[in-house]
Amino acid sequence: MIAGMTTTKIAVSLPAELVEQAQRAVAEGRSSSVSSYVARALEEQAKLDDLASLLEEMLAESGGPLTAPERKAADRALGR
Repeated sequence: MIAGMTTTKIAVSLPAELVEQAQRAVAEGRSSSVSSYVARALEEQAKLDDLASLLEEMLAESGGPLTAPERKAADRALGR
């Protein structure tokens, strides 16, 4: 979790498999709690969302979205 951040308790519904995975991470010592496991996942998603927004801005400034060949080259470079 981000240092100094206040917390808010919420209730969410999650697929059982994801809950089990979070609980397993706690049991194996890879996370201190299910809450921290979920918080880390949300932080990572927020980073991805920010990067997607940045990419959209950059593409708008540089002439638009990638062409199909450019996208294929990018996917290859990213190992997709």
